[in-house]
Amino acid sequence: MDRFVLCTGNTGKITEIKELMPSSVTVLSLPDVGLGPELLETGDTLTDNALQKARFVHLHTGLPCLADDSGLEVDALGGAPGVHSARYAGDGKDASANMDELLRNLGPRMDRTARFRTVLAWVHGGGEDTFEGTVEGRILLSRRGAGGFGYDPIFVPNGFERTFAEMDLKEKNAISHRARAMRQWIAHVRPMMSEGADHDQASDDRA
Repeated sequence: MDRFVLCTGNTGKITEIKELMPSSVTVLSLPDVGLGPELLETGDTLTDNALQKARFVHLHTGLPCLADDSGLEVDALGGAPGVHSARYAGDGKDASANMDELLRNLGPRMDRTARFRTVLAWVHGGGEDTFEGTVEGRILLSRRGAGGFGYDPIFVPNGFERTFAEMDLKEKNAISHRARAMRQWIAHVRPMMSEGADHDQASDDRA
């Protein structure tokens, strides 16, 4: 395998995932394969949404496809926003509005435990696989940091004093939910990557 489609238009996710990939593998975006930046998400769970996106793009392109759906689960809010994280404040609202809505709903509660969860769906000629990563943490009373995306400015992972938005990409990728799921996926597909690299090397040797 020398290329696959990453089924997202979220530039933050694209940057994080490309950083984790071997340089020998080409990561194609949705515009690269003639699709718009946003795909339909109508599932009831993160897994449903990730599979829905990966299946659609695989059907359209015939290429291996990796889709991600992620959510922030706040214990005091019964696991909300969860699968609705991207549109928590309503359709058309941005990340800033989503954070405002979350902080308003959480209020001054002492229990601010939460977790980020990512599900990756890998749809390819040989079937379908899913991989999950989580990171536990807590929600702050207000935002801190200018990096990252989504809810990063209000989430502090356990064992740290900085938000995801205060970390650089390398630091975040060492512990994040998405990176944990990605490492599982990379371990799963590494043999296919090696086969592609071996094939390319053999072709070069014969040239």
